Amino acid sequence: MTRSARTTALGLLLLTMVVTGVVTGVVTAALAHAHAVLLSTDPPADAQLSVGPTRVSATFNEQLQTTFAAMTVVGPDGNVWSAGEPQVQGAVISVGMRPLGPVGSYTVHYRVTSADGHVVSGTWSFRLTVPGAGTPGPSTHAPTTAGDRIPIWLFAGAAVLLVGAAAVWARRRS
Repeated sequence: MTRSARTTALGLLLLTMVVTGVVTGVVTAALAHAHAVLLSTDPPADAQLSVGPTRVSATFNEQLQTTFAAMTVVGPDGNVWSAGEPQVQGAVISVGMRPLGPVGSYTVHYRVTSADGHVVSGTWSFRLTVPGAGTPGPSTHAPTTAGDRIPIWLFAGAAVLLVGAAAVWARRRS
């Protein structure tokens, strides 16, 4: 082999090694930063059901952490229809359901922590086409009543009292 042929072969080998290293780095970095991806739901998104499910679940592409998992189902009436705490097993999160009631769209809200520690959340809906006899859980709407609010006169009175006390204190100092 001549000197120029060896130099060319060495250059090609070096170039191949650099390209392989860069491609490997990019691919592994992309995989390391990937978060859990929702693969499937039960019932499926936009399903039309005549009978409500006893449990809803979401399956992801990787193991989920069991901490801080959340899953609730809210019905067309604004009430919670899921029952109990969500369960995480491997790549699946699920929650039990109350027997459903009104016809309409039920939205499943989920929040999970992926294996890399990132929080992934989302929703999907299914529709009940035949009314059930179920009793809803608590409402998701927080009603505001007069007893829940602090009266404005309380703030105005406190402000007047503060200004008066400051005036008396300033007058005594002089």
